Amino acid sequence: MTGTRLEPPKSCQEVGPEGQFVRGVLDRIGDKWSLMIIGSLHRGPKRFGALQMSIGGISQRMLTLNLRHLERDGLISRTVYAEVPPRVEYELTELGHSLLVPVLELVNWAADNAESIEKHRGSYDTTNAPKD
Repeated sequence: MTGTRLEPPKSCQEVGPEGQFVRGVLDRIGDKWSLMIIGSLHRGPKRFGALQMSIGGISQRMLTLNLRHLERDGLISRTVYAEVPPRVEYELTELGHSLLVPVLELVNWAADNAESIEKHRGSYDTTNAPKD
């Protein structure tokens, strides 16, 4: 993988003027709805309704906003078919597909470590419980 860093920068200032941009991109791809949309599109194009059904709990407005942002960032494409009623499909772009690898690695890491994290949470909560 070209440009892979083994060590993250100590601060965003080390990234240079791109630091603010990097934070913005991470904010976009790191929110739960964007990740859910990207994950839902990994097997191919979907229509709006199918996307909304595959992502439990997302409102029509929130899905619309996130789809627009992801399209603007070049991670998904929107295709309108000249039919009555109009058919619109969303799918991952090449850039969006390239994001699947690290996203799926993160999901797998979370699944692999879920038991350990739950154990640590329980221990922390017991130690830091409010005292009456």
